[in-house]
Amino acid sequence: MSDLSHYDSEGRIKMVDVSDKAETKRTAAASAFVRLSPETLAVLRSRSNPKGDPLEIARIAGIMAAKKTSELIPLCHQIALSKVNIDAEITDSGIRLASEAITTSQTGVEMEALTAVTVAALTIYDMCKAVQRDIEITDVRLESKTGGKQDYRRG
Repeated sequence: MSDLSHYDSEGRIKMVDVSDKAETKRTAAASAFVRLSPETLAVLRSRSNPKGDPLEIARIAGIMAAKKTSELIPLCHQIALSKVNIDAEITDSGIRLASEAITTSQTGVEMEALTAVTVAALTIYDMCKAVQRDIEITDVRLESKTGGKQDYRRG
């Protein structure tokens, strides 16, 4: 098991040591989709949702979640975030969410971007469940990352 980064030579869980890595600027972007019915979308567009504006609440929830990622994912490093942003757009079939996270650190910021967009999607679910019960959260994924060993961009 010693060739797996989160295990030591005896097979015990460990946090990866990044102390010898240089601090570099790192970015990550993630996305998710919340599928909603035409009726629910009409409620959102008319600003008559009984719980308030789910898009604005989802934005703040996503930002707050990104800041708590290391508390939620056991082996994530605590990192100082320079920026977290959540965009939410109503489409013809639901809400498209996008997150961006930036840090200057010894380790990447992908988990923060993914946590942000996931919690934003869950918040929209929570804010809309009084109107619709069969909401679907789909397509949670990393879109891009920069910094570290290798950049990535979804094709």
